[in-house]
Amino acid sequence: MSETQHAMPQNAMSPTQPFSAQRFSVAPMLDWTDRHCRHFHRLMTGQTLLYTEMVTTGAIIHGKGDYLGFGDAEHPVALQLGGSNPADLAHCAKLAEERGYDEINLNVGCPSDRVQNGMFGACLMGQASLVADCIKAMRDVVSIPVTVKTRIGIDDQDSYEFLCDFIRQVSENGGCDTFIIHARKAWLSGLSPKENREIPPLDYPRVYQLKRDFSHLTMGINGGIKTLEEAKTHLQHMDGVMVGREAYQNPGMLLNVDQALFGSQAPVKTGPEIIRALYPYIETELSKGTYLGHITRHILGLFQGVPGARQFRRHLSENAHKAGAGIDVVEQALSMVSQPQEAPVQA
Repeated sequence: MSETQHAMPQNAMSPTQPFSAQRFSVAPMLDWTDRHCRHFHRLMTGQTLLYTEMVTTGAIIHGKGDYLGFGDAEHPVALQLGGSNPADLAHCAKLAEERGYDEINLNVGCPSDRVQNGMFGACLMGQASLVADCIKAMRDVVSIPVTVKTRIGIDDQDSYEFLCDFIRQVSENGGCDTFIIHARKAWLSGLSPKENREIPPLDYPRVYQLKRDFSHLTMGINGGIKTLEEAKTHLQHMDGVMVGREAYQNPGMLLNVDQALFGSQAPVKTGPEIIRALYPYIETELSKGTYLGHITRHILGLFQGVPGARQFRRHLSENAHKAGAGIDVVEQALSMVSQPQEAPVQA
């Protein structure tokens, strides 16, 4: 284990944290869950597991930018990798562990054409032995957890037997003990990525059955989950819940996660408190040349249902991209929201 790595894997349970970080997580979402988004989310919930956007092995190995950058405040944080070459994945996993990530997750769920052409994502469900080889290669070189996010099927390969065979091969031959299951199949042709998130029907009972049949494995459920009450219902059957678009578009739901799902006794923070807690980060980023709009685009949905929320969004959308825009733009937008803003009760 590298010197920068935490002594305890993120999905272990400590005496002061009775629940695994896998109990609730925010999904990896391309172009959404960047480091600015993760810092913002972490201000609202200290215990939720956060994921990076999917990063391909090619970008890490051959790209000119730093595709593994993240802030210390983001822990626990997982890197989602896209790839299908075991050696490349192992190399990237080792780099990620050295950088201090708490988990490596392999994408076996994205259905986009670009991903398929790169031979990774949901199409890998049809090659369970290759996925097992990929997981084993990564597990052989890192001490942090290596997990898989997948669908319940692809195209016409959508039987329960197909799903069980995939889980069995990847767990037994690859050594993977944690799976996050998106409770929809993926159509690899004919549907766009957006349509693949909405058109294939959700099948929560199938995922529940999978957990019962593989009770020795840690399993989370993903897809269509919008409230913490729904998350609690899923947690009666599953080890964890992953929320995607709702956590991004309505981030206020994260204000109550630690109290509702992790047993925290800390007071629930308000929306304005979260925005002002973000100011030091904004100032630091602005000093590095980051545009304000790159950060504030992630906070637009915080005040859903609160008087003044529309004016808040409009002011940021119209002004955050302007040259020289700074904290004053955010403070002016915040002044348009009715205050004090109590945290929404979802539990």
